[in-house]
Amino acid sequence: MPEKPSDDETSRVPDDIWEKFVRDSELDIRASAPKEPSAAARGAAGPPPGRRTGPAWRELDGRAGRRRRWWAVLGIPVALAVAVVAMKPSLLPGDPFGTGAAAATAPPLPPETARPTAPESAAPARPTLDRPFAGSPAERWADGEAGIVPPAARAIGVHSKARVAKALEQTKTLLVDGSLDPATLRGERPAEALSVIDPLQPGLRDRLETSLRRPDRDHDPVALFSRFDPREVRLVGTVVKTRGRMTVGPGEHGAVRIHADYSFVYPVVRTDGSTEVTRTVVRRVLDVDLYDPGRYRVTPGTIAVTRFDESAGNSACDVDDGYLHPEFPSARPSGAPPTGPEVDPYDRSEELDPDRPGSCGTVSRI
Repeated sequence: MPEKPSDDETSRVPDDIWEKFVRDSELDIRASAPKEPSAAARGAAGPPPGRRTGPAWRELDGRAGRRRRWWAVLGIPVALAVAVVAMKPSLLPGDPFGTGAAAATAPPLPPETARPTAPESAAPARPTLDRPFAGSPAERWADGEAGIVPPAARAIGVHSKARVAKALEQTKTLLVDGSLDPATLRGERPAEALSVIDPLQPGLRDRLETSLRRPDRDHDPVALFSRFDPREVRLVGTVVKTRGRMTVGPGEHGAVRIHADYSFVYPVVRTDGSTEVTRTVVRRVLDVDLYDPGRYRVTPGTIAVTRFDESAGNSACDVDDGYLHPEFPSARPSGAPPTGPEVDPYDRSEELDPDRPGSCGTVSRI
């Protein structure tokens, strides 16, 4: 039984309050003592090892168990500390008991202003319904649209500051409606994204409309838009994590060139009632031009998309039905077997090579 602290420690804690504390502490300690799980419970702990699970998860479980035991041993000293400061909480600054949400997650990253020098690291952890980004660098990335911050606009060539600012916002609209809007993610038509693209740009709008109506190998809308089959998977929560940057400067022949490079992380579960969470990581690179209307036929108030490139991590290979198809560790892989190299989908330290091979590879992490 804990000994009652001196009067100086507790600022004269009344006897009845101390006695109640002792009774409650003993009950709490008995209730929270670690219990050995049954053999059945141990056998049911988690999905079977697979290509992306296994040793890493088991190692993490061991570390978590040691943390739980550590807190159990510290239960009595922590309880005594609570008693000491119960009458004078200012003795401990901040949030000494770790009840704030910030205690559970790492601080967010500052905005990306230049190409990173190396892939971001993250402590291994299993994604869950409560923490769908656990175990990935994306846990520290910005939420959705907050991660897309256009640079400051300025006048460039014949284009006014106001016109450049509008083009930057239209580029953001293309990214937000095409890669973050819930309706687009459910497979609906990204009307707002399509509306900012110049209809006079040869062939692009027609190609995109065809890909949305009748997708095939040569007309796949996921090249520019993120779409998941709503009969197959659904997003976990409402947050898609976003990381990237946008730049603006002079282009060729009097144009303004906007370059955008963003990665989006989508946590999903199957629609069959499963609670297993996986993630698909899509990196999108866009070049958007604002042409000189004195030299070219353009539709005022629109932009021209002169390059769009994407790399999707954890999506079935060679499935051209207009959707991304995330693979789950506990399920048999779908689509064609991967033939390309292993890549880290969170690695933003290298530019996407537009001439890279088109083979589908494997991911080193999800």
